[in-house]
Amino acid sequence: VQLQASGGGLVQAGDSLIVSCIVSGSTFSSFVMGWFRQAPGKEREFVACILSSNSTYYADSVKGRFTISRDNTDNTVYLQMNSLKPEDTAVYYCGTRMAPQHYYQNYTSYDNWGQGTLVTVSS
Repeated sequence: VQLQASGGGLVQAGDSLIVSCIVSGSTFSSFVMGWFRQAPGKEREFVACILSSNSTYYADSVKGRFTISRDNTDNTVYLQMNSLKPEDTAVYYCGTRMAPQHYYQNYTSYDNWGQGTLVTVSS
């Protein structure tokens, strides 16, 4: 399984940005997909995840601002980020996890990772 994240960039506080992650292979629809982020000097932290059923779960810090979605026909997971804040600045990573379906919030629960895409929010 290979993952390719893209869409990061430099934006101003209050702006919106969407990052995406394309996953190779034919089992994408079976994966739990997660977005995590890692700021300099900090541990990788959970952002959001989406199950095969399209059920979603969010970290409190992004709830109401970020939306995770998936397109099983294109093997892609998206993270729509609105009302961005400087503290959202990080490298954003997507990860895959096979069954059982669960809201996995620990990065060690995910099996495969993309290379990450950098999101920088200026104040």
